[in-house]
Amino acid sequence: MKPKAVIFDIGNVLIEWQPERFYDAVIGEDRRRAMFADVDLHAMNELVDLGHPFAETIYAQADALPQWRDEIRMWHDRWIEMATPVIDHSVRLMKALQTKGVPVFSLTNFGIDSYAFAATHYPFLNAFDRDFISGHMRVTKPNPEIYRQVQATSGLQGSEIIFTDDRTENIHAADDYGWQTHLFEGPQGWANRLVDVGLLSQSEAQ
Repeated sequence: MKPKAVIFDIGNVLIEWQPERFYDAVIGEDRRRAMFADVDLHAMNELVDLGHPFAETIYAQADALPQWRDEIRMWHDRWIEMATPVIDHSVRLMKALQTKGVPVFSLTNFGIDSYAFAATHYPFLNAFDRDFISGHMRVTKPNPEIYRQVQATSGLQGSEIIFTDDRTENIHAADDYGWQTHLFEGPQGWANRLVDVGLLSQSEAQ
């Protein structure tokens, strides 16, 4: 069936999110590999995505590991340099859908403060018809509860939704709810899928 709403993940769908690339450029690949082996930075970030305070959570981790203090603090102090650049074609697709009156939602693992900060750099983050941000919801993908909340809040069920995400585990969790899904591997593939389901024409999906 033709979906009634489109849901975008944000990291690596609308904005590139590559902390390793940032650290490689700033401290070198060897030191980055050593830090990532010593410090569970992704677990730290998961706390932020669950709604824990952005600065306090990262600074606490930095203070607990003084040998990596300066580097860990960069996760907060230079965070926007990790969340760049914008994937322009994906943003065009979002705008094209909304121009046609198709509701577009976000569903993202993102902290409260970090999302608000990102939106000051990327105004399109304020343009979704509905925001489903894990920090506010206190649950992250791929926990089934986050998908249940999306359905309960939006009133949409199963195949009425089409969802794109770059992580297979998040896609599989949405599949379990009967959502139409697309594993994001680049904006052109997502554009083609939106054409295939009848939401955009070929010209609109450019």
